[in-house]
Parts: sequence; C-alpha cells; structure tokens
Amino acid sequence: MACIVFDLDGTLIDSAPDIRACANAVLADMGLKTIDLAQTHSFIGSGTAVFIERLRAAKNLPDNLQNPMLATFMVHYETAVALTQIYPNVVEALTALQAAGHRLGICTNKPIQPTRKVLSHFGLDGFFEVVVGGDSLTVRKPDPAPLHAVFDAMGDSPQIYVGDSDVDAQTAQAAQVPFALFTMGYHHQPIAALPHDRSFDDHAELPDLITAFLR
Repeated sequence: MACIVFDLDGTLIDSAPDIRACANAVLADMGLKTIDLAQTHSFIGSGTAVFIERLRAAKNLPDNLQNPMLATFMVHYETAVALTQIYPNVVEALTALQAAGHRLGICTNKPIQPTRKVLSHFGLDGFFEVVVGGDSLTVRKPDPAPLHAVFDAMGDSPQIYVGDSDVDAQTAQAAQVPFALFTMGYHHQPIAALPHDRSFDDHAELPDLITAFLR
C-alpha cells in the first residue's frame, strides 16, 4: 500500500470561482475593476500572498497595499465555499483508494483554515490522515518541506504525490517523489512541459493509476 498526498485547489476541487469572488470583493472595496476567471487561474498556485502580489501587479498597485489587501482577502477567503465544486469522481476515487488500504494526505498552499473549512464543507476531511496548509510551516511549495512533512507523518510506505500545477511538479521534483499530474487543473505551462511520471484527466482513472505506480 502507498502513502498518497494530494494537492487541493485545482486537483480535488475547483475553487477558482470562489477565489475570484474574494479577489473581486477586495477590488470592489477599492473602486477597481474586477478580474475574470482566466486571470484568477493565472494567479493561483503559490499561496495567498503571491496571489495578492499578482493581483496588485495586474492592477499596477503599490507594495504598501499588499498587507491590507491580503487581510481583506482573507476575511472573505476563510469561509469561501459557495462557488467551489469537487471535480467529478473525486469522492469515488478517494473511497476506492481508502478501501484498498492506501493512506491519504493533503499538502496545499491554501492556508490551513480555509483548507479545513472546504474539506469539512464537502465531507472530504474523513479521507485524510494529515493535512498541511500553506501557513502550517514557514515555507510553502515548491519547497519540498511541506510535502516531506506530510509523508513523514504518514509512515514508511511507497510515496506518491498527486497535483495539477507547475508548482506541484516542481515540488515533486524537489522532494524526489513520483508525481501524478491531473491535467484539468490550474497548470500554466503545457502538459508536456511539466515533469510528471503519469497523468490523468478524470479521477475515475486514479485507482488504476496508483496500482500501476506500485507494480
């Protein structure tokens, strides 16, 4: 059996509509034009602070607005679940993996409070033994430390990381663990440009893909 660690946003859930709504609430308070979903996707992946940095850059806003904008964003983000959706077949895949005896964890750059909120909202929290968020350690992905922390807490078994993004691919490389790439998430580069061991576009494929990893 394996220890399988998942990214969250763009891998298990499509949270970009909620993230966009939070960002647009910040911009609306400032009397600025909103961003669209494509822009939101391009800003996601490296944590909330970097998201706000990218948002400021798109709006040509000065550095001294970083902390106030981030604080306002977090007020909305900590409970933002209304527009988020689970990707198709995620629950079925997690159920099958858990039933097969695999141990499951989460390693995300999403802050831990909204992470736990969305997992609880969708009833996913019972699948995961260990959850590390973007503010759980002093570093975030692509630093390998958060991913190592999850694996270390889960015991000594074959390790597999499942993610969707450029950052996830870099994290897997840095941690030197096999990487399964979900192709329907928030990656910024073409699939062929992202280092990965296997890829899938439907979570229904995941149990067989994990079996193939372990052969």
